[in-house]
Amino acid sequence: MIHAAAADPERRLSPVVRLAPAKLNLTLAVLGRRADGFHDLHSVMVPLALADRLTLAIAPGGRDSLHVEGRDAGPIADNLVLQAIAAARVAVRRVSGPDAGPPLAVRLEKRIPVAAGLGGGSSDAAAALEGALEAWGEHLPAAERLTIAAGLGSDVPFFLADRPALVEGRGERVSPLRTLRGEPPAVLLITPAIALSTPAVFAAYAAGARPAVPGSARATSQHLAAELDGGLRGAALLDRAAILAAANDLQPAAAAVAPGLVAFRRALFRRLGQPVGQTGSGPTLWVLYAALDEAEAAADSVLAGLADGSVPRLGSDDAAVIATTIARPGLRPDPTAAGSGATPVQPAQGGEG
Repeated sequence: MIHAAAADPERRLSPVVRLAPAKLNLTLAVLGRRADGFHDLHSVMVPLALADRLTLAIAPGGRDSLHVEGRDAGPIADNLVLQAIAAARVAVRRVSGPDAGPPLAVRLEKRIPVAAGLGGGSSDAAAALEGALEAWGEHLPAAERLTIAAGLGSDVPFFLADRPALVEGRGERVSPLRTLRGEPPAVLLITPAIALSTPAVFAAYAAGARPAVPGSARATSQHLAAELDGGLRGAALLDRAAILAAANDLQPAAAAVAPGLVAFRRALFRRLGQPVGQTGSGPTLWVLYAALDEAEAAADSVLAGLADGSVPRLGSDDAAVIATTIARPGLRPDPTAAGSGATPVQPAQGGEG
């Protein structure tokens, strides 16, 4: 049976709303350089409750449009949301004909700091891909959606999993893991107002800015993935905070590109008395807490430190200080989501992930 929305997408009068969560790298091991010049990774990633919000509606005639509110997301023409919709349209027209996938009007409420190691742009792309299919009343197999996602960027496939996952390769191999048992920990995110280019951080890593103990992050990452797959409790994750905070092979490289990060991180540790980790290639730093109110109190402390100078200011603007939590599954429900197991697909050729 063909649903009316699929037969005539313009009859979908209700906009589609999708949340696009930020991600946190609990571990990030760089395994080695690939033949294509990029690096293989081994990373345990979790989605956060902090999320952008996309609203998509059929716009008869014309072309796709994007309106951004909140944080500056850069030039509209370069936004991955429009690229994701265009890629989805190409795929559905191969199946449903040249008239499938009419233009969409999209509003993006940007809450995730940009170029911060939190995957906001990649998450927006994944949400746009799934939201466009829903708005059109179209369906694509999970493997094809993963292929499209990987073509958009290295982090995009992770956001189709909607749960903790082991991410390998350049990001194209995603193995969903079990969610944390019990209450998920809260997370304090501190993003200094500096721009860190991911390719520049990987270039610094390749040039020798590496951890003092090679292989440590990989061992921690493998162990954490196994623990999560066995059913790790949220409280137990807190017990591993100090080990996880050191399990990012890109920390020395990020510090080489932005030397002020070292003093910034040390000041946060003195202020909070808790291990301070880094997500992705930075510059966002993170601290784990048992509950959201504890993270919110820590956020107030960091803001006070920035005000009195005990936490140094990086860049020309104030740091973004956000208290959130590790998300439970279901932020972006999708009955056609990929099942368990790793699915290798061809990644995009831009930027390290």
